[in-house]
Amino acid sequence: MIDLKFRPRKRERLTAEEERDLARAIHAAERRAVDALAGVEFAQKIIKRKPGRAERTRAGEVDRMEEAIEALWQKSKEQTDLRDRARTAKGAWAEAEDLRWKLAMSGRRIAHGEARKLMGPFMSEEDLVQEGYIGLLRAAKRFDPDRGIRFSTYARWWVRAQMTRAIDHTGRPVRLPGCAVEQTRNLRKAMKRFEDAGEQFSVADLAEEAGIDTERATLLLAQGKTISLEEPVDDGPRPRSLEGFMVDADAEMPDGEVMHDQELLRMRDAFRLVLTERQQYVLSRRYGLDDSEYRTLSTVGKEMGLSRERVRQIEREALHRLREHSGIRDRKVG
Repeated sequence: MIDLKFRPRKRERLTAEEERDLARAIHAAERRAVDALAGVEFAQKIIKRKPGRAERTRAGEVDRMEEAIEALWQKSKEQTDLRDRARTAKGAWAEAEDLRWKLAMSGRRIAHGEARKLMGPFMSEEDLVQEGYIGLLRAAKRFDPDRGIRFSTYARWWVRAQMTRAIDHTGRPVRLPGCAVEQTRNLRKAMKRFEDAGEQFSVADLAEEAGIDTERATLLLAQGKTISLEEPVDDGPRPRSLEGFMVDADAEMPDGEVMHDQELLRMRDAFRLVLTERQQYVLSRRYGLDDSEYRTLSTVGKEMGLSRERVRQIEREALHRLREHSGIRDRKVG
């Protein structure tokens, strides 16, 4: 069996058996946490809730387990008879989270390798590595050791998907689906191959190289074109530019301070809905959401009685959870 205190060194990799043992240890810790919820009706309702389409995955199951444990923890503050169960569930779940982090970080070389391939003008290698870590965490959450595939192989897809999604969000004014971004990249690569070989090519040639139809290739290549704000966008005796539609000189400008306060309210609402109390505290202190004073990892760690690295892990987990629930901030402020 794998040593559960294992911390991979910079160049060390897990063997296939070690990956499977670590994943099974994660599942065992999750089962212990769920066993502690036996007989707690409201927690069981959450776990057995009929999943929506997006939740019919292992990740959706893990999210429901975590939601049930958090609900029990909150309820135990009012009902003392639930405290032993809540502590047992919380402890087992914390163990599962630590093991999941170790499994994810055993593949961090993948994040660095893919970042070097995909870095460009819109995202640096360092930013892509951080996105790659998020992809590794998503892979660790979903990994099934009994499917006969290595975690390093499975995780590479999630790392690349997370990075391409981040590049798409950063580099394009209009978001494209992840599959479209990948197809566009293949079209660009095909174009470069023809140009390097000095050969003439058409859109049909590029489409054949990328394995898609010509109509879709034409559409995807058109997405890369830019539009000038001064370009006329309507026909008529007095054509107007796009800027003319966007700017209203007579419109009343919103007060910056009011916008800032409303944004903070939305952020706090989102924090309460998707983050644990510890995660809320770390982000609030790190980024000065309460007093506009930024703090270092070491400072926050001293306040909480935790190590600098543990605070970094909690911050990363919180940011990952907020990204997963990115649409929640658009709810109306109560």
